[in-house]
Amino acid sequence: MSFFATAEHEMERLKYFASPEGRDDLYQYNQKERRTVLEVLEDFPSVQMPLEWLIQLVPMLKTRAFSISSSQSAHPNQVHLTVNVVSWTTPYKRKKKGLCSSWLAALDPCEAVSIPVWFQKGSLPTPSPSLPLILIGPGTGCAPFRGFIEERAMQSKTNSTAPIMFFFGCRNEDADFLYKDLWLTHSQNNGVLSEANGGGFYVAFSRDQPEKVYVQHKMAEHSRRIWNLLAEGAAVYIAGSSTKMPEDVTSAFEKIVSKENEVSKDDAVRWIRALEKCGKYHIEAWS
Repeated sequence: MSFFATAEHEMERLKYFASPEGRDDLYQYNQKERRTVLEVLEDFPSVQMPLEWLIQLVPMLKTRAFSISSSQSAHPNQVHLTVNVVSWTTPYKRKKKGLCSSWLAALDPCEAVSIPVWFQKGSLPTPSPSLPLILIGPGTGCAPFRGFIEERAMQSKTNSTAPIMFFFGCRNEDADFLYKDLWLTHSQNNGVLSEANGGGFYVAFSRDQPEKVYVQHKMAEHSRRIWNLLAEGAAVYIAGSSTKMPEDVTSAFEKIVSKENEVSKDDAVRWIRALEKCGKYHIEAWS
């Protein structure tokens, strides 16, 4: 870029960034701040880069993968997504937003927009109506399970279906209780999430009280019912953030198996591993 800079001070700065001495400062300026090509060009306005060079410099946009959060039976010819608008503050206190999520959020739902879409097989297999389910989906991890639950609700209208236990978590009930009415509707009046049908809906609000409460705490409260469903052949589905959640939830399952089945911790770990090997323990996590 220094070759195309006409301002002397900008040229010198760019040359410094490209030198061994400027490597650390370049990292602080660019990678750590996650600056885009456009932001760099705005910081160095004298750079007059030919279009063919710019095209080679700018990377192609990466495709975004989202879990489908709707049932084809409940919503024919539609695909619903559950998207969190990504936002963060850089080390230098600059406000940043995710490119795709913020663009989607800014769309007018009353206007038609053409978006290229590719469908591919996900990591969570579609369960049969006769398979009991234990679903763990905090935050936007609930996305695929909205489709699961809608589908089973449609199936239950004409056939008998197995129960579903669903553990959902969010920070605050008033701020981010996603699909609240949907879950509560299906957990009442013999719905597919009702305890009367052998299932249940349990939610952890992590910030609504002094001590933090997560889905694994709610799981511990219902350990006997979880074990009973596991003993009946239930499959486990976990979806959400790839930070600590999958590991913490797996640890919670191991503790439940150890306690309720009266086996050692090592035996409980092996029990969960066996569940995974037979295709009944699934995790879909993202960063």
